[in-house]
Amino acid sequence: MLKISLVCAALLWSLSIRAVAQDTEGPHIRVAIDLVQLNVAVTDNKGHYITGLRPQDFLVAEDGITEQIAAFGEGNESVRTLPNMVPPGSQPQPPVTAKEPGERLTAGELSSLVGGASVFVLFDTSNYMYRGFVFAQDAIVDFVRSLDRADRVAFYSYSRDLSRGSLLSVDRAQVLRGVRTTVAGDDAALYNCLLLTVQDAARFTGRKVIVVFSNGPDNASVVPPEQVAEMAQSTGTTIYMVSTEQAHLEPISNAVFQRMTAATGGKVYFAKNWKDEQDAFSSIRDDLAHLYSLSYYPEPNPNRGWRSIRVKLTGNHGKYHIRTRDGYRLRSFEFSTENASPNPQQPTPR
Repeated sequence: MLKISLVCAALLWSLSIRAVAQDTEGPHIRVAIDLVQLNVAVTDNKGHYITGLRPQDFLVAEDGITEQIAAFGEGNESVRTLPNMVPPGSQPQPPVTAKEPGERLTAGELSSLVGGASVFVLFDTSNYMYRGFVFAQDAIVDFVRSLDRADRVAFYSYSRDLSRGSLLSVDRAQVLRGVRTTVAGDDAALYNCLLLTVQDAARFTGRKVIVVFSNGPDNASVVPPEQVAEMAQSTGTTIYMVSTEQAHLEPISNAVFQRMTAATGGKVYFAKNWKDEQDAFSSIRDDLAHLYSLSYYPEPNPNRGWRSIRVKLTGNHGKYHIRTRDGYRLRSFEFSTENASPNPQQPTPR
């Protein structure tokens, strides 16, 4: 069976991705690249999605330095490498052994890394959920079923600890079993468990999305929400949150949910009833289907800390609204999926 791991050392988690594939009957295969990937939503003043934009319609800058888009895709279509970033006549090739950091990939290698979506659903099973538990399960089930069949989905739940009910898979039946077998627990450690989910998502290449259903405020975490948001930004993980009127009326949770989702390019929804919950998940599905995928190799930049990202549209498209993550921080990590999943009792990242 093919096992895949990511090893990131001394370089940015989201920039220097060292994808390691191991076959039980063969040697390790390694691919290393310097790449930043953005999920970008474009809407008009009424919130309608703008489709049909081309790579040349986008301007990307990092710390004010103009970047050249290396790969581009819209919605659920395959990501394509742009001609000016790939040698003419290049043919898709399988991953090769030990590419050095900074070495450009072929069109096939790049598309395989940035294509597809890994969707992690994180469900609140704390004691806040006793009354609306079944309705929330139904909304999540409908959401999972509605996702594009090419997407990989994982289902996690949380109360005081994180439970990985179904690991990332294209098998919808497996994911739905994970949803239906959850039970309500005790206190809510949302930020602890969300950080662990971000760490899990960061092991994978391609689009990484976390969809959280939270019924109330966090009352058991030791991890601050700012740390979770920064980790998500630095690993290119978009966070969406579906919550309830209870959390909306609680000032701290309301503000945190708004800031965290906006910083990562996602959205937050506050549902008054089960129908609103279903509508929120439907809206997230539509958002995922309309995101543009932009990837670039960063130009030389001496900044070793926080790097701001700005995406604009050219010409007459400037009147539209853009939503994406606003930057990332260079961090040093070592991580391997050869090992077991992170221990829920140890939420602090390495």
